[in-house]
Amino acid sequence: MKRHGPGTSPPPDVRSGSRQAERVTKEKTGMEDGSKPKRPSAASQTENGYLSADERAANGRALRDTVPRAAQAGWKPLKGRRDPVELLRESNEGRMSNLIPIRFGRMSASPFAFYRGSAALMAADLATTASSGIRVQACGDAHLMNFGGFATPERNVIFDINDLDETLPAPFEWDLKRLAASVVIAAQYLELSHSDAARVATDLVREYRERTLNYAFTRVLDVWYDRIDLQKYRDRTGDPVAVEAVRKRIEDRIETERQKTVPDHLYPKLVSQEGTKPTIKDEPPLIFHPTAEWAPGLESGYAEAFASYRESLPEHTRILFNRFHFVDLAMKVVGVGSVGTMCGVALFLAADNDPLFLQVKEARASVLEPYAGRSQHSNHGQRVIAGQRIMQAASDVFLGWTRGKNGRDFYIRQLRDMKMSAIIEDWDTGMLRQYARMCAHALARAHARSGDAAMIAGYMGSGQSFDDAICEFATEYSSQNRRDYRAFIGAIREGRIEATIES
Repeated sequence: MKRHGPGTSPPPDVRSGSRQAERVTKEKTGMEDGSKPKRPSAASQTENGYLSADERAANGRALRDTVPRAAQAGWKPLKGRRDPVELLRESNEGRMSNLIPIRFGRMSASPFAFYRGSAALMAADLATTASSGIRVQACGDAHLMNFGGFATPERNVIFDINDLDETLPAPFEWDLKRLAASVVIAAQYLELSHSDAARVATDLVREYRERTLNYAFTRVLDVWYDRIDLQKYRDRTGDPVAVEAVRKRIEDRIETERQKTVPDHLYPKLVSQEGTKPTIKDEPPLIFHPTAEWAPGLESGYAEAFASYRESLPEHTRILFNRFHFVDLAMKVVGVGSVGTMCGVALFLAADNDPLFLQVKEARASVLEPYAGRSQHSNHGQRVIAGQRIMQAASDVFLGWTRGKNGRDFYIRQLRDMKMSAIIEDWDTGMLRQYARMCAHALARAHARSGDAAMIAGYMGSGQSFDDAICEFATEYSSQNRRDYRAFIGAIREGRIEATIES
């Protein structure tokens, strides 16, 4: 097998892969008739898997005849585009009504916060754009705040996608467009110049393209084993000053997180020792115990739900989990887009009051489902976990799923196992650029695990055409996001929707 590094191009040979393209009715927007994207058949994907990397890259290049890279550029809403406020109100269906104002309050903080909470809105927009037809296990909500550091079972700290609530197979460029737009919107939030925002977005796409090309000509097992180790991270092609600043922040953050052990830090913060047994502290409206009136049958269904969760665990993890017994569970409001869904924290204890905290998070249908197709998993918790195990280089040993007595699906994982999210408020252009490159690297690696990296690389090419196209989309979509944000704020002021601003 020939091996190619970043910046090189596979040789232009062999057969066309145009049969795998998703046919588009217009070169620019792709699906102006509003139809859903067609998916390549399983047979064609299997057949493609037996071709060499060079042949699959050639197939990717052939797709440009059907879906030119220029068709990925820019953003123009279709006539009859749905009212963004109405779409957001629809996304509240099934959420806890008393928490919806908190969700909207958090989204009202800035256009960047609004973008984080409106994945359903962008999914509807992405479905109207030109589609390459090259599907991967997609994140579905790949904005830059959904990447971060966390501990592996071996207690190393890696950087990866850390929120996969919306994961589903979909065209690879949907994730890339959402990530690139998030970087432009973050740059605007940081009051960076328009030219700096464009440079960061272009650099992000180039990093994704070059990493994908490298993965395309890497051994399959080496792609699967690859991970971004934060303790060893060095970007030798980045700006040395920014790289060193990021390295120092990472080192300091890892050391801080290592000190936050569950018994000494998390347990006293979350648990009250008053009464006959430990209980999770109520801090309404963000942490509270559900009542029978608020959630009928929920508390009585805990034992059954956790028994079902136990069965979803691998046998060796079940042996570990059997050492713990359930003590308490409380609802805990998290994030921006997840506010209003049933999310909780469960306390388990082993002998000598050795604590284990599990996050219990409701899994709803992916925002991609109306446009990319239904999941093969009947339980959306299982959908999330399956996608997580495919896309992440390493996953929490306690990952599992269950279904509540109320018919809702949930996935379960450890709470705060050295999880580190970016705090961007004081970043300059160099810091944002370096972080964006890390996100692009992680996304390319995740897509290469499930998708055809050679075909993606062949479609993108070795020049800057694809980079410029996605940057143009990201820049123009950031303007759409501002327009939608203004409409959202207007709806709050007019009383069409209620928002609670937290102190």
